[in-house]
Amino acid sequence: MELEVTAIVDRPIATVWEFYAIHHVENHPRWDPDLELENTTEGPIRVGTVIRRRSTRFDIPSEGTMEVIEFEPQRLMRVKTQDGAMTINGWAAFVEAGDSQTRVTLGGEFPGMDESMADTIKPLMERSAASIKALIEAEI
Repeated sequence: MELEVTAIVDRPIATVWEFYAIHHVENHPRWDPDLELENTTEGPIRVGTVIRRRSTRFDIPSEGTMEVIEFEPQRLMRVKTQDGAMTINGWAAFVEAGDSQTRVTLGGEFPGMDESMADTIKPLMERSAASIKALIEAEI
């Protein structure tokens, strides 16, 4: 199953990219309060960065990792998330959407998950997209 959500952020792409990708470890728990993240790789986020994650999303805490598998500045960030036995391939794509606006598309491929889970997962993704927009527009 694959899902995507989109938000238009009233800020330039460089600003949105910095908030989302460059400061991912610090900011992700702000837009998704069910997660705690810790960078286990020294230096800035890049291909090969491994982030330890702890999720309390579904009443049963789970631990896993996120590995950055694609990192194209101001364009695309892809991660492979291992959460217990589940692997999630996620991405965030960034496109200029007008004067000082950025279209952010958050997506995920959930292998082995059937369509019935979309009603549970998609609202969480929409919450994240709305929170990213609100945080960036309020702070920067």
